[in-house]
Amino acid sequence: MTTNRLLPIKHGRNFRDLGGYQTKDGKTIKWHRLIRSGHLNTLDETDLQVLTSLNVKLDLDFRAPGESDVQPDKVPATAVYHSLPVFQTDRTDASHSREQIEAEFSDDPTAGYRHMLDVYRDMVTTPQAKQSYQQFFDLLLNSDPNSAILFHCTAGKDRTGMGAILLLSALNVDRQISVNDYLLTNQINQQMLEDVTSKIRAAGKAEAYAQNTKALMSVSPDYINNALKIIDKEYGSIRNYLNQYLQITDQNMKDLQKLFTE
Repeated sequence: MTTNRLLPIKHGRNFRDLGGYQTKDGKTIKWHRLIRSGHLNTLDETDLQVLTSLNVKLDLDFRAPGESDVQPDKVPATAVYHSLPVFQTDRTDASHSREQIEAEFSDDPTAGYRHMLDVYRDMVTTPQAKQSYQQFFDLLLNSDPNSAILFHCTAGKDRTGMGAILLLSALNVDRQISVNDYLLTNQINQQMLEDVTSKIRAAGKAEAYAQNTKALMSVSPDYINNALKIIDKEYGSIRNYLNQYLQITDQNMKDLQKLFTE
């Protein structure tokens, strides 16, 4: 199933389709309508043609202004670009250089893990993130029903992962299915992660740096469950969170299901 989800993008990371997931009421998310991914700045013409052939009409960018300014999206010919920064700066460290991460994360081997728990808390509690995800849903609700929507950040795992969790929940997909989709990133990035951490160790760098790099470059059940526990504690359920915090009405959810499920 993982390979079926991956798009044939050669110069980008983590491009995958959310189609095929079952909802709790027996419907199925339409294929080639919702695409999640990492950065678009390295795509070549062949990659862009893949996205154009899918009729991608919206390119929704969760990155911070500093990230999108330095590495602007290469936008498919069919698409309109929208900047929806979840944070004003890259809290996830996905756009930071190896030197920056080494300088910050070479002492305490648990620092990267704890940092990511904080990032996930902030994605479900801060006004900036709230505004971003509200705009995300507004654009989805007003989208062309015959088009595809692509949403992304830098690595396509944290800000994008949270967006996918919220969207799948609004589409009435079971939480465990949503979490399993979130965790697919580790399967897709496994070789890259092993290569990076092996090089760090081979260069004689601090073990804490290697462990923290792994924590920053991967996803974890602990990360997403930290966010979901906060949601459940404050709102009772993710549906209540969507209703009360993000102001997505029951009718909005029905409209999303009409647009994206069959």
